[in-house]
Amino acid sequence: SRQLTPLFSLDASLQEIIWILAPVVITLVATQVGTVPALLLIVVFLVGGGTWFILSPELGRVRIPRSRRGFGRVLGKPVVLLATVIGFLLIGGASAVEAAVVATFGHGGLEAGLVLAVFSVGSLIGGLAFGHIPMGPWAMARRLTVVAVGLVAASFFVSDITPATPWWVSACLLVAGAGVAPALAVMFAMTSASVKFSETAEAYGWIGTGQLIGAALGSAVAGFLIDGVGPAGAYAAAAAFAILGALVATAFVRGFPDLRGRDASPIPDTEPVPVIT
Repeated sequence: SRQLTPLFSLDASLQEIIWILAPVVITLVATQVGTVPALLLIVVFLVGGGTWFILSPELGRVRIPRSRRGFGRVLGKPVVLLATVIGFLLIGGASAVEAAVVATFGHGGLEAGLVLAVFSVGSLIGGLAFGHIPMGPWAMARRLTVVAVGLVAASFFVSDITPATPWWVSACLLVAGAGVAPALAVMFAMTSASVKFSETAEAYGWIGTGQLIGAALGSAVAGFLIDGVGPAGAYAAAAAFAILGALVATAFVRGFPDLRGRDASPIPDTEPVPVIT
């Protein structure tokens, strides 16, 4: 149980790398080899990764009790709802950044891929560096503020005021990335510590759904803005997602649990035990 918080940080770091690098890899394959091999590569990842997960012996040893609550009731817990909304905003901002970087530096060279790689490296560094820090109620707001500061700076460096250079944009995204994985780690840890073990699967399912919707909406909004006003609009949208996430975390700080001095283990499931007298 003492390793749960660092484990969530490591998982968040790896997850952020997946969010950033996977589209870059598949775009490279699609443009350099072809769309059919790119789709086949996706199938290989899905089937291979899914099979690996299902056959893992650790998975076979886990027994999650059946939840006694109706479907969707777990969203009634403020922590789960907050994690879903903030995950939606955080990943929406990351997806908007991804589209913005490609629009800024083009998809025919290495610059866009390298800038996105710096973003993911920043997230990895942040997750590994801050994974051991105790998580209080203000942890989410502070970490999302770091993301917002980096994205606001990036939007400035691709505006009409200053020319967009890979070095400056990379520096800004390195700062922004340093807050992404730590914020995801808080999201996972606070959910684990606030729901019963039988509710964890559904709770994380809703959080994942929020992130997927955020990824789709962030990319769509960035695409419209790129067509309308250029890459600067996409960076501004990414910054707006992050700022809104930080504001939500600040406004509802009372809804975040204080995990300092305690582990992030789920609440154990209990039920009445008949006693014969």
